[in-house]
Amino acid sequence: MTPTDPDAQTTTSGEPRNSFLEEKAFRSRTVLIFGPISDALAGDVARRLIALDADAASPIDMFVSSPGGHLESGDAIHDIVRFITAPVRMIGTGWVGSAATHLYLAVPRERRFCLPNTRFLIHQPSGGTGGQASDIAIHAQEIIKARERIARTISRETGKGFESVMTDIERDRWLSASEAVDYGLVGRVIAHKTELRG
Repeated sequence: MTPTDPDAQTTTSGEPRNSFLEEKAFRSRTVLIFGPISDALAGDVARRLIALDADAASPIDMFVSSPGGHLESGDAIHDIVRFITAPVRMIGTGWVGSAATHLYLAVPRERRFCLPNTRFLIHQPSGGTGGQASDIAIHAQEIIKARERIARTISRETGKGFESVMTDIERDRWLSASEAVDYGLVGRVIAHKTELRG
């Protein structure tokens, strides 16, 4: 007997499991961002958000557990969340770091939640490039611009001063769920789905 591919498993009704779960997620207006942020993930999330927005104006719940990844891919999700009409509720779980923190901040504080064991990481963008000295200098300038842009977003969404945020992201800064509330990243720590409506 050949091993079964988990991605090809079916439900009791005979439907492919993935399409069954996809339909359930769509009906519950839930989007998941788990793992590193990439162009492919950003494209998938953007399609889901646009489809859910076209379907209804009711809230969309977005769960985020990601170490971060490609900054511009995080930017794309951040901007799409702000672009659509349907309100998005961000729910951090696991850990929300780097570019994932940036996209998490796409919604107002009152719609930013996290589960009790979530950890957050804010820091400046990193980069490593080779090549000619002129190319390295251009890349360094772009990292400086990105750092300032990230700091301005954090400052705007937390109410902290820009210079204070610039200092905070100079090195890795980890925050627990309660520390993230105090910092202004998170509006409220919740333990159950019913608290989203409370």
